[in-house]
Parts: sequence; C-alpha cells; structure tokens
Amino acid sequence: MDAGAVEQAYGRISGIIHKSPVIHSRTLDEMAGGTLYLKMESFQRTGAFKFRGAFHALTRNLEAARANGVVTGSSGNHGGALAFAAKILGVPCTVVMPEDAAEVKVAAIKAFGATIIRCGRSSAERLAKAAELADGDGLMMVPPYDHPDVIAGQGTVALEVMEQVPEVDVFISPCGGGGLLAGCAAFLSSRAPDVEVWGVEAEGADDTARSLDAGERVEIDLPNTIADGIRNVMPGELTFPIIKQMVRGVVLVSDDEIQAALRLMMLRAKIVAEPTGAVSVAAALFGKVPLDGRTAVAVVSGGNVDPAVLIRVLESSG
Repeated sequence: MDAGAVEQAYGRISGIIHKSPVIHSRTLDEMAGGTLYLKMESFQRTGAFKFRGAFHALTRNLEAARANGVVTGSSGNHGGALAFAAKILGVPCTVVMPEDAAEVKVAAIKAFGATIIRCGRSSAERLAKAAELADGDGLMMVPPYDHPDVIAGQGTVALEVMEQVPEVDVFISPCGGGGLLAGCAAFLSSRAPDVEVWGVEAEGADDTARSLDAGERVEIDLPNTIADGIRNVMPGELTFPIIKQMVRGVVLVSDDEIQAALRLMMLRAKIVAEPTGAVSVAAALFGKVPLDGRTAVAVVSGGNVDPAVLIRVLESSG
C-alpha cells in the first residue's frame, strides 16, 4: 500500500463520496493544549468513513460483484456502507451482523435493501460466517478492513486532510481492524512524512496496542467497550504491518474518557458522534496524544449512534 494507490482510489470515488468538512472549536483547543480540528467523517454518506473503502472495492471488482453478489461481516458501519454502495451499483448484498448490533445500524442496512444475517458478537464470528457464505454461495467477500482496495479507499481521508489543513502536525485516527489508520498512514508517510500519525483504541479493545508491544498480531478476548465499532479481537493481516511500520503508536482511552469526549462534542462543538467516532478526540482532550501547542486533526469516524446511548452519555456525570 502506498500513496499512489490512495490517490488512484480518490480519482475513482471523488464525486460520489462527500468531501467531509473539518470543524474547529476554541473550547476544545484549550482543553487539548493546541489547535484541534475535527475531520467529520460522521457527515460522510451512510454516516461513516467506511463508504469510501466499500465503494472503491466494488468499483474495482464490479463485474464479479454484479454476477454473484457481495457479502461482508460488520458491526454496522461497513455493512451499511457496502449495502449502500451495492444499491447504487446494482449489486445484491448480504451483511452478517452481531447479535447485539445497534438497532440504528441494522435499520439503515435494511433500508438499503441488503439481506441481514445475525451471528455471534465478535468480529471473528461474523467474518467467519461471511467467508462461509462466500465459499458456499459464490459471493464476493468485501471485508471491513483487510482488503487492499478498502484500505486505499479509507486512506483518502488523509488526502483530504492535507488539502484542508496543510499545516497539520499530528493526525489521530480510531483503530479497529486498522483499515482507516493503515490507509491514512500509508498516504501520509509518503506525502507528508513529518506528520505524526497516531491510532487510538479503547482500553477494553486493545488488540493493536498489544500486538505492537509484542511485535506480532495478538488475539484478545471479546472486547468490552462502549465503542462498538472497534470491538476487534485481532488487527488485520494486511493492516498490521502498515501500522507497525508507519504509525508513531497506538494509545488507549477509557470508556469514561470516550463518554466525556462525546458530551463535550455535543455541548461545546454542537456535533453528534458515535462512541467509536469520539476516541480520537478523547485522545487529544485527555493528553494521550500531547499536542504541546501543535496543530492536530482528529478523525470523527462515524455518527451512527443509538439514541439511547446518547441519552445515557448526556445523563452521566462521569
């Protein structure tokens, strides 16, 4: 994966994706100790950055996708992105979702016309089921992160950031399976090598941080965190080597810090995010990635939050 692949991906998907805005809050600047911009992928089509990679992957393999249909395993955002991309391109789509998937994400995928199959709670379970369907029914598998076309599509977030905030010193991204972080790191390492790239995980879903410490991919127990989009048990086979080579580090934030960041974003910046979308902001606000007067961009990766979760977060004083 390199910057050229990301630039080629952008040429294929620009005009279809939204060029999501960056926003700025002086209140958040003061808390972060620098200038903090938020890259609002929650404003992307389907409400998350995942549409970039899903649409790119389908356009790269459109004939096969139309012939046989596509399948994936997803906690919600990638499934919604693939379902919508499939609808646009006339491709049958099946999404394997966890049994405890957020209903707002389930409803969105159904609205895009995809078939939903429930399976387990972990990413490994749903991806295994999706692979089984791909093998048995001849469907084209489009995984949520471990696919070169998906990674290249996600890297277009960083391409836009360099156009929008060319003075950026620090780039902070959520890290689940690692597609977003790996794609953005691959682009920035070539086109803006002085930019520090950091990933962020929840404390209860620290598979990539542990893997970096071990120097190899490590599998953890089923994660327990409010950030449902990053409940991965192991980083991707393709994404991890990129992260290991090109990312400064992966830091951890607690669920309390994630919820505090969500509240601050709602009450001070007047924006709504899902918990996973707030982890990068939490890392900046709580000093996990010190800014020290520098300019940072934190990716708000998605906004598909269950209203009940928002109510609990706003009522919490933690």
